[in-house]
Amino acid sequence: MPVPLDWTSKQTAMRTEVENWWKQAAKDFEKAEVLYKSRHFDGTAFFCQQAIEKGLKGLLIQTTESFPKIHDLTRLAKLVEAPEKIRKLCSKINPAYTASRYPDSAEQYSEEDCEKLLTYSKAVLQWIERKLSSFNN
Repeated sequence: MPVPLDWTSKQTAMRTEVENWWKQAAKDFEKAEVLYKSRHFDGTAFFCQQAIEKGLKGLLIQTTESFPKIHDLTRLAKLVEAPEKIRKLCSKINPAYTASRYPDSAEQYSEEDCEKLLTYSKAVLQWIERKLSSFNN
């Protein structure tokens, strides 16, 4: 199980709207961890995707003042000019938006699947956090 992110705010100059998106991303990641611990793996997958989506949208607000109303993490990662490694992680998390929400989905999430999703999500969130912090330096 990955170590939780340190969500202490170094971004004192962060705009309120960006901060609100970032805080919600953090809450969603925490929900994913709680659901993982209680073995609700579909919820873990869903909230990993949601955390990344909200983090990327917060970064888009910081850099462009807006974001498209989409859920595609790969596309959002391209819009923030994320490096290839981050885009690849986003592409691995991306299917969870749909697959985790519907009972007739072919995707069934295992403990191992969700451990990977948490690890991928943490890496993406840490990258987003570094990017947001760079605006305050």
